[in-house]
Amino acid sequence: MQSVGIYEAKSRFSALIELVEQGEEVRITRHGKEVVRMLPVRRRPVISDEQIARELGQIDALHASIQPAGASTVDVLRRTGRSGA
Repeated sequence: MQSVGIYEAKSRFSALIELVEQGEEVRITRHGKEVVRMLPVRRRPVISDEQIARELGQIDALHASIQPAGASTVDVLRRTGRSGA
């Protein structure tokens, strides 16, 4: 991690950007207090293709395990709801 004042950061901006691109963290200060933190951008996705495929498979398995309500179940629920009102 490198810490520089604003004036120095303005003078060395390109060099500081290169440091950040190489993975370094750069902090810019004003009167000794940190006001900016430059971090490298993540190049890799947060979740991998394998994780996405696994999650989608679990969703498909959940959908397959859910039984749709039959017509008789719906009728019973309607009658119960009306009689309870």
